[in-house]
Amino acid sequence: MSEPVQVECYSGHTYAQEPRAFAWQGQRHEVETIERAWREPRGPVFYVRTADGHRFTLAYDEAGDRWVMI
Repeated sequence: MSEPVQVECYSGHTYAQEPRAFAWQGQRHEVETIERAWREPRGPVFYVRTADGHRFTLAYDEAGDRWVMI
């Protein structure tokens, strides 16, 4: 199951190149480290650790032009 999430990202030569922060459950979370990044058929996926030590998986659905938390 995936949940829509609002993501602030760095976009260099492509969009959604690297998430920097995201809003979830009414709070803004700063991405401290991208622990793993890979590509799936729908788009890029990032396993991130936030400044408070929590870990999340964020995915960008290119066809739907939306970020989701999985």
